[in-house]
Amino acid sequence: MEHMIDWKSKLTSRKLWMAVVGLVSGILVALKMDEQTVTQISGIIMAAASVVAYIIGEGWADAAHAEHE
Repeated sequence: MEHMIDWKSKLTSRKLWMAVVGLVSGILVALKMDEQTVTQISGIIMAAASVVAYIIGEGWADAAHAEHE
């Protein structure tokens, strides 16, 4: 039986985005980036994650609304 990845759930998962921030932050620290730059880039990633989650959530709501019309 083939297992399909639920990308909508994955992309709206806070755990995924925190893992991405952790990975990127770790890489930036290893590259000796200053703390302010690491903080700014982490903030940008979390802001982008919020936008992705909002867009996917609105898409689900629109699809559910369309099904009931």
